[in-house]
Amino acid sequence: MDFHKLSVGEKAFKAINYLIIIALCLSIILPFLNIIALAFNPGKDAEKGGIYFWPRIWSLDNFRHAFQAANIGDAFKISLFRTVVGTIASVLLTAMAAYALKSKTLPGGKFFMMMIFFTMLFGGGTIPFYMLLKSIHLTDTIWVYIIPSLYSAWNLIIFRTFFQQIHASLEESARIDGYNDFQIFMRVILPLSKPVMAVIALFNAVGHWNDWFTGAFYVREESLRPLSTLLQEMLMSAEAMRDTLNQAAGTNYDLLLKIQITSNSLKMATIVIVVTPIILIYPFVQRYFAKGVMIGSIKE
Repeated sequence: MDFHKLSVGEKAFKAINYLIIIALCLSIILPFLNIIALAFNPGKDAEKGGIYFWPRIWSLDNFRHAFQAANIGDAFKISLFRTVVGTIASVLLTAMAAYALKSKTLPGGKFFMMMIFFTMLFGGGTIPFYMLLKSIHLTDTIWVYIIPSLYSAWNLIIFRTFFQQIHASLEESARIDGYNDFQIFMRVILPLSKPVMAVIALFNAVGHWNDWFTGAFYVREESLRPLSTLLQEMLMSAEAMRDTLNQAAGTNYDLLLKIQITSNSLKMATIVIVVTPIILIYPFVQRYFAKGVMIGSIKE
């Protein structure tokens, strides 16, 4: 539509919409630019203030300190393994379950969906969940990151809603060609489900990569800690060490000047380290993500 042909009211409405969108974009971009600037600036200098979207003094000390952990390589491998394996397994198994539950001829289908929805409303709590994991020997194993998160009720409902929009004639044609249910799912349904699979995979990958809670509470072996848990522990240690050094330095200003890394600067560097892989992956799934967010909004 030609902008010049719009009425004054329509032009004003579009202008207000653009201003709101620009404001929302800036509210997301500017804080992240500030985080990057603080991450690449020495912490002691950043405490003086005046740093917004560009470092005053470029430095990699915060990142060097973050990567000084002896087992950070193992932690990165654990995070990568749980993200890749956990995401692929969760997407495939959840899609299979959703495909079965979308069938109107499934005996007890409504009952199963009601029970699945019920799990979204109530939870057993952290202590019962820990006792359950311990009883099935999942604690202190790498599978504690993957098996408990294989199924998500919310993701299953999204998959089921998408599958219900696929025309039934496609399945009927496949059955005429001699396909069984598994072949229909793999050769017909999944190729048509790239948008929803990309969205669910992105949600799962972000959840696995950023999850520090599981490694902190359900794993005691340091060699099995993921990157997010390790960096979280480093932040807590750095803050405690900072307070100790400040108390020990007292009025010794020479010693205080040598403390260039602060807990806040290390926190900013940690955020950059954790977020960067997800930012690099997002452009490859962005087009599918734009389609996937419309799932369930259109009914024929």
